[in-house]
Amino acid sequence: MKRILTFCFLQLILCSVLLAVNTDSLKVVADSAYAKEDYESAAKTYLQIAKQGESAAVCYNLGNCYYRMDDIAHAVLWYERASLLSPGDDDIRFNLDMARSKTIDRITPRHEFFFVTWFRLMTNWMSADSWARLSILLFVLCLVSLAVYIYGQQMWLRKTGFTLAVVFLIATLLGNVCAWSQRDRQTSRQGAIVMSPSVVVKSTPSKSGSDLFVLHEGTRVDIRDNSLSQWAEVVLADGKQGWLEKKTIEVI
Repeated sequence: MKRILTFCFLQLILCSVLLAVNTDSLKVVADSAYAKEDYESAAKTYLQIAKQGESAAVCYNLGNCYYRMDDIAHAVLWYERASLLSPGDDDIRFNLDMARSKTIDRITPRHEFFFVTWFRLMTNWMSADSWARLSILLFVLCLVSLAVYIYGQQMWLRKTGFTLAVVFLIATLLGNVCAWSQRDRQTSRQGAIVMSPSVVVKSTPSKSGSDLFVLHEGTRVDIRDNSLSQWAEVVLADGKQGWLEKKTIEVI
């Protein structure tokens, strides 16, 4: 039994090494094609890497390839995926805004409470993993401050330790909430990009439904109801909502 487990473990390590080597070699090929301005070949190779496991860097490079090929819908899609994995990256955000500026639809987000905007901006400051690491650090500092409060000999030192322990505890809880929010965004994948040149949003999940408005490629929508096989209920940033055929959108 031990020999079987050892063999399986070694096989797992070997597969991981081979996968890493293959990914590195593909990245060299893709980077070389991009440097030669062969963006189509570079995009195909980056896609192979993305199928083995998405990363912010690969998604960002794919967005750059499609942007160079003037395929704005796919550029927005991959920039959005890169932003989802690394929300605090300024380069990704800048390129995403550039790609969005080339889309046809101009959607003004509806007004939201200041607290909601502030929390969203704070959450997007870092990725889920970064928030988790920060939360661990803050919790350690909370324990250290608590130790100072318990074992401190002077009153001012104990008061300072107690105050810092409370502050670090609140910050730890807030960091965990931000980490959970980011992880939920990455796993739920409620956002989608319109990939068809133009599509009519329907009032019901049927082609015979009333026409509500038209959307064009590159526009972001959020999926509210994904239970049907061919239709999805979507909502825009300005609050408009309706039904789209799933074949016309691609989930971020």
